[in-house]
Amino acid sequence: MGLGEQRIGTGMTEPVFASAQEAEAAFYAAFEKADHEAMMAVWSQEDDIECIHPLSDRLVGLAAVSESWRQILSRGKRMHFQLRQSNVYQNDQLAIHSLYENISIGGKSQPPVVAVNIYRFNGTGWQMILHHASPATRINSETDKQDTDGARTIH
Repeated sequence: MGLGEQRIGTGMTEPVFASAQEAEAAFYAAFEKADHEAMMAVWSQEDDIECIHPLSDRLVGLAAVSESWRQILSRGKRMHFQLRQSNVYQNDQLAIHSLYENISIGGKSQPPVVAVNIYRFNGTGWQMILHHASPATRINSETDKQDTDGARTIH
C-alpha cells in the first residue's frame, strides 16, 4: 500500500503509510494545510505518544497531543516547511528522523527549528509516536551531516 491508500478496520478507515518517509511527508503536508484530521491520521492512536512543541512542556497521550495540534492548526497561520539536513536511523520497528525545519509564515522566514520525529511500525504501516521540536541554536556545524541519502540501521 502506498501513501493515501487506506485499510478498513472496525468500521473506520485510516491511512496506511508504507514507510516512515511517507508518514513524515503526510505530517508536514497536514501541518502546511492546517488539517487537524490529516495530522492526527499520521499519529499512532495508542496512548503512548508524546509531543514537545518548541519552548513548550512535554505532552503525553493521544488526547493531549491531539488537543495541542487542534489549537496550533486553528490559529489560521499557514506555514511552509523546507526540511534540511535530515538524518535517518531505522530498523524494522522504529525510524528516527533528525532534521532542521526552516519555516516561513506568510512568506516571512522564521528562525530554524531542530526536530526529531520518531515513527513505529504497527504491523500494517508506520505511524508517528514522538515529535520534538526546539529552536536551533546553531546550524551548519561540523558535526551535522548534509542530506543523508541512505538510512542507518539501529543496533
